[in-house]
Amino acid sequence: MKNIIIRSGMSPLDTFDASYIMGNNSIGGNVGNLVYQYSVIRTLMTEGTSITPDYYNYDPNRADEINEKFDCYIIPLADAFRKDFIPTLKKYTRLIKKLTIPVVVIGVGLRAPFEPKLDEGFPFDEDVKDFVKAVLEKSNMIGVRGEITSKYLSRLGFREGIDHTVIGCPSMYTFGRELKIRDTNITKESMVCVNSSRLSPNHVLDFISRSMKDFPNHYFIPQWMKEMKLVYNGAPPIAKQSSNYPVKMSDPVYMNNRVRFFLNVPTWLDFISRADLSFGARLHGNITATIAGTPSLLIPKDARMRELAEYHNLTHVWANDITKDTRLSDLIEKSDFHLPEKKQGVNFDHFINFLNKNDLDHIYKDSMSPSVIPLDLELSKKELLPPIYPISGCSMEEMVMRLETYYPQQEEKSNKVQKELKAKIAKKDKTINKLNATLNRKSVRLALKTANMFRI
Repeated sequence: MKNIIIRSGMSPLDTFDASYIMGNNSIGGNVGNLVYQYSVIRTLMTEGTSITPDYYNYDPNRADEINEKFDCYIIPLADAFRKDFIPTLKKYTRLIKKLTIPVVVIGVGLRAPFEPKLDEGFPFDEDVKDFVKAVLEKSNMIGVRGEITSKYLSRLGFREGIDHTVIGCPSMYTFGRELKIRDTNITKESMVCVNSSRLSPNHVLDFISRSMKDFPNHYFIPQWMKEMKLVYNGAPPIAKQSSNYPVKMSDPVYMNNRVRFFLNVPTWLDFISRADLSFGARLHGNITATIAGTPSLLIPKDARMRELAEYHNLTHVWANDITKDTRLSDLIEKSDFHLPEKKQGVNFDHFINFLNKNDLDHIYKDSMSPSVIPLDLELSKKELLPPIYPISGCSMEEMVMRLETYYPQQEEKSNKVQKELKAKIAKKDKTINKLNATLNRKSVRLALKTANMFRI
């Protein structure tokens, strides 16, 4: 039996409820993380392999434990080359340097503006270098999300095709080499799934907002952790009042019970497979639709989405091409929703080649259509939790259950954090007192020595 540890806040086989996920941040701040993690686990979980999440516990002090218990560390990442992720990246670097087992990074990207100025460099360049060097000491090659990230690493001195290669987003390979997108009849009455991001330009948010009005049979699928808390508890608002993004429970999409927040990938795929269209500014919100066979229209907002849209040939519209007069129905008429199918085979083959170069076993080793998929078999034994919907649409019993479950857990967590903080402060105070005592003894000895010199 081969034992793999993977960077993930939860396993597809974990049936965590909403309260637990919020209390432990099992989605890493964004439920979209579950999609590419699910894909990697499904691909690498063979009949002779067990895969255990690290539950985001990447303390370098765990190195000995990890070396002893596991045969390989798999690290799927999103846009990890960014300023606010550097503390985490540095911590992983320290851990990786202590490991003696293989470490493979499957998918990592650069966060940068839509037109990145790679030649100017970034404040975190040295930290990225340290991380990549540490990984390459434990594996043959790093898989990056797109051409922009590839050029970035090449500028830092790493060799394309040797040290790193573009593999896109692993979530696109969830179900293998074949990708089939359904032909749907999209009308004003169609069920439409909508995703959005407050980081998008205002005119894009305006477009998404008016499109929701044009297609009233819509469901809004948020991804942020703070939106999960809003759906579950009804508060707090995620931001100040907005005319083009649902930020509070009194917004129509919440009050009309048209919001769904998913706790696992299979129920997300099942729900979105019943829609006629998915559109919006969320990468994994639309990739989920694509691999479920639902037509999807993505609006990339930065370099990380741009490079993936280009690599996977995702059906998209650039933000600069959207005006105040753009209507979703017009874009639907002009869009080819089958575009992703055309590059899927080549991209998938390259992805499998990347896995092989890193000596990773996978379910496609003997056939592109495996008859046994261990993760699917294990999931068939599980009762997965459905998505949560706004508290405004709950029964009184459900509402009370949510509040009585969530807040005591948060209080318990807060007390635990305070206790740990007090223990750390006490430990530091003890160290300071010890140092002061040592200094005082030295001062006394020095004073006595000086006084004795004067006496003589």
